[in-house]
Amino acid sequence: MDVEFFLDRPDAKVRDAVHLLMAGEKVKEHYASPTPDVMQSERGDDFQVIDLQALVEMKLNLWRRKDQVHLLDMIDIGLIDLAWPGRFPGELAERLQELLDNPEG
Repeated sequence: MDVEFFLDRPDAKVRDAVHLLMAGEKVKEHYASPTPDVMQSERGDDFQVIDLQALVEMKLNLWRRKDQVHLLDMIDIGLIDLAWPGRFPGELAERLQELLDNPEG
């Protein structure tokens, strides 16, 4: 994704790395929206956690197969429902509606 990341050992794989995304900036120019602002998070007991709507928007922007699967899991357990597409602009709303309409692919 052309982002900075941390590996925890010399033989670690990039897919296992911690990737750094800058708040409020687009990861790729063609993405529909930038990454969430730091204000779109809540303080947990031990660390700051992004809120659900911001996470869903990031997954819709990335739109890789694994992001789609994560979204389908959220739909399956009831975190996302038919009201959610209205929270997002154009293309992102369409992507989410596609998953809601056809969760089996």
